[in-house]
Amino acid sequence: MEALEQISTTLALTMGLAWASGINLYATLFTLGYLANTGNIDLPSDLQVVANPAVMGAAGLMYCVEFFADKVPGVDTGWDTLHTFVRIPAGAMLAAGAVGDLNPAVELAAAILGGGMAAGSHATKAGARVLINASPEPFSNWTASIGEDIAVIGGVWACLNHPLIFLLALALFIALMIWLLPKIWKGIKKVFGFIINLFSSKKGSPQA
Repeated sequence: MEALEQISTTLALTMGLAWASGINLYATLFTLGYLANTGNIDLPSDLQVVANPAVMGAAGLMYCVEFFADKVPGVDTGWDTLHTFVRIPAGAMLAAGAVGDLNPAVELAAAILGGGMAAGSHATKAGARVLINASPEPFSNWTASIGEDIAVIGGVWACLNHPLIFLLALALFIALMIWLLPKIWKGIKKVFGFIINLFSSKKGSPQA
């Protein structure tokens, strides 16, 4: 029973940090560092660097920037596009660090799985935002952004304090993601197709 609990705790931390990083890396790092500095968790040795004040300060600053950028339609999509090259590698690194000092093979396996999880949550978030931005009003964008922030902070806390419940919720998210991503991709193609046709028609219209 103790071994099963240890496995579930490690798995929840590994996949939880990767999942959260794909949505909002800076909120993940700052929350993790805060919980460590307040004595709520004991981080594995490879993750203790996130509790460093310099790392927390940088993560907090970038979270403030993202908090506002993520709520401006269009800007959020550009921000997500740039962070494709940040969130996914960071998710892989956090997942590898979460397994602790086991052996290189386990750390590599965790990095592969973590990178895949971060890529999936990032693609779901970024793709959904493209569709939400097609709406002319900004309120749906703000609601989605705030909901993502709450989900990330709550998810990091849950994966540390209630790993089994978190793993169940993560399994449901993965099932939803598998069902949702093809629909998001079709929607994105329609949005960009509409934009291309709009510019093509303007370009081909006769000049007065």
